[in-house]
Amino acid sequence: MPDTKPADPRTKYKRVILKLSGEVLRGGKSGDPIDGVTLEKICRQVKEIHDLGVQVCVVIGGGNIFRGLQGEKRGVDRTTGDYMGMLATVINSLALMDCLEKLGVNTRVQSAIPMNQIAEPFILRRAIRHLEKNRVVIFAAGTGNPYFSTDTTAALRASEMHADIIMKATKVDGIYDKDPKKYPDAVKYDQITFIDALKQRLNVMDSTAFSLCMDNNVPILVFDLNDEHAIQKAIVGEKIGTLVKN
Repeated sequence: MPDTKPADPRTKYKRVILKLSGEVLRGGKSGDPIDGVTLEKICRQVKEIHDLGVQVCVVIGGGNIFRGLQGEKRGVDRTTGDYMGMLATVINSLALMDCLEKLGVNTRVQSAIPMNQIAEPFILRRAIRHLEKNRVVIFAAGTGNPYFSTDTTAALRASEMHADIIMKATKVDGIYDKDPKKYPDAVKYDQITFIDALKQRLNVMDSTAFSLCMDNNVPILVFDLNDEHAIQKAIVGEKIGTLVKN
């Protein structure tokens, strides 16, 4: 396997953490927790930026299968529910890996909870080496601890990996001053600082994740994944979504 592929000169970012909600995998009409067509569309977007020589790490949630907070409402102990949610992220990570490899993208899954038969343990130096070997790395099982979201996982791994940016894929095209679905006069921000986002109580990420990004100077790009080439557009510096930075 060749070492690091030189990045396309058009690319603005060289190493990124792509944060996906588990819900993005859910099928529209089929209602399946993991819809094959949706999964392939996402993986093709990842392949697009990988082919540009960008080093890609992925963190995906598990909300399409099980969410810890939802379990608590059903009487499941919060800690147990969070572990169940972490296992759901492993299922999603394996689905992503399988699809990416079928598209010709070498991929490794690293789990924060040891499960050696299906994933590597998270080892920072090994993860970086995978990126240098042109492999996509998917971080599964959250941080390995209950009470922490996959947003926090993305912020933690981005800090550890010295990623240039967290790209947070959502169902809206950026950050607004209020809910655009409820208020037609909502104003979208092209760029906003961490401090202003905090002052306005804009829920970009949960507070732990947001603080980690702010303290470690990791910018966050919030964008709409429904645009089929959204990730590539962001990578080459096109104005898309909302950028949060110091």
